[in-house]
Amino acid sequence: MSKKPKEEFSCEMFSNKFFALCAAGGATACGSTHTLLTPLDLVKCRLQVDPAKYKSIFRGFSISLQEGGAANLVKGWAPTLIGYTLQGAAKFAGYEYFKYKFATMVDEESAYLYRTYLYLAAAASAELVADIFLAPFEAAKVRMQTTPGYTSKMREAMPHMMSTEGFGVFYKGLTPLWGRQVPYTMMKFASFEKTLEYLYANVVPKPREQCTKFEQLLVTFTAGYIAGVLCAIVSHPSDTIVSKLNKDPSASIGGIISEVGMLGIWRGLVARIIMIGTLTGLQWFIYDAFKVYTGMPRPPPADMPESLRKKLAAKK
Repeated sequence: MSKKPKEEFSCEMFSNKFFALCAAGGATACGSTHTLLTPLDLVKCRLQVDPAKYKSIFRGFSISLQEGGAANLVKGWAPTLIGYTLQGAAKFAGYEYFKYKFATMVDEESAYLYRTYLYLAAAASAELVADIFLAPFEAAKVRMQTTPGYTSKMREAMPHMMSTEGFGVFYKGLTPLWGRQVPYTMMKFASFEKTLEYLYANVVPKPREQCTKFEQLLVTFTAGYIAGVLCAIVSHPSDTIVSKLNKDPSASIGGIISEVGMLGIWRGLVARIIMIGTLTGLQWFIYDAFKVYTGMPRPPPADMPESLRKKLAAKK
């Protein structure tokens, strides 16, 4: 029986090329999926800022279609595409970079035992940077989607916002954006990593190395979707606040919470679960497929170091 040839990769693990390809994969995954779901995002934002008018997801779609046709449902696609392409590049490459760097700061056994904390720290660090790129485009997107009669062209919206309210308008929503995105990304990466470990250990009927590339991608999508549902729940209150702040720059976080109440801050959660679950599953699938397509190394889920395995066996 012939020995399986050793797989050759297009770059070395953790090289500059590796991180550059991670950025390209993240840009592709986030830019494409967020743009694809623009209509659902638009209705979700309108439901959050004007619940009396839109009332539900289905009514929101119906009213938006009646008021401006299909074009009204894709309002804000340009800032969505550009903003989330930049954010995706910084987020995925940043996560891979910080995960690698933080792991090298401790010994191999500690990195394995405390890997969940490592995932959370790497994800938070990456998102803090990524949102600086996203914030101006998120502000323009929400303004375009939720302000009646506002221009549908990003090239007009951003200069208008700049000339009438100053540069600060693009970063007024940065703190609540961090409040939404940092917990979301921490959950997105940490729960994905742990779910992937669980699926390969307990659900998938054969070891990862015996799975085909397509089977591995299906497991990736499943873990990503489960992570996405958890992400949606954790980040939803901040998402509501961001939508209202970007619509009305004079509003305050405390004022918004007083206005909508503790129940109102969860309005639109069902739409967000559908959107973020699908979004996160697709993002992980596209990101992993990009790695396969470009011949990048794809390390398996975390495995216990042999030294730790021996220590545990000696204690028995």
